[in-house]
Amino acid sequence: MNHRLFIFANGEPVEILVEPHLTLLEVLRERLLLTGTKEGCGTGDCGACTVLIDGEPVCSCLMLALEVEGQDVQTVEGLDAGDDLHPIQKALITEGAVQCGFCTPGILMSTLALLDANPHPDEGEIREALAGNLCRCTGYDKVVRAVLSATRELENVRV
Repeated sequence: MNHRLFIFANGEPVEILVEPHLTLLEVLRERLLLTGTKEGCGTGDCGACTVLIDGEPVCSCLMLALEVEGQDVQTVEGLDAGDDLHPIQKALITEGAVQCGFCTPGILMSTLALLDANPHPDEGEIREALAGNLCRCTGYDKVVRAVLSATRELENVRV
């Protein structure tokens, strides 16, 4: 039996019927066609499926879609700024912190949550916030440098 699900997906109201066994990841990718969120492990260990639920990072592969009823779900597509990249995206590219790109959406969302909560994190806070995001290509030094760079860029935007 299908159930009604109402959420705000990247700020837009969405109402769909979903089967109760579907994960949030499945609904985002297969029903809403928000394919930026990736499934890496299906067990919540890699962070590739990280999205923000009411501003908090969660592994969408571990949540049933019906658990987010009425909440704001932000995916990497929510970073869309028209013709320009988000400062976090720019910083990852500039610092060479993007190789295969599979982990990048999860890293972007975890970074966004961190910088929303703490606009001036130190290296240790960045590493802690990204501890749930596995990257098999770049290592983490470039990612940390990119987040530090993004904090400076975002500070210039906020001024």
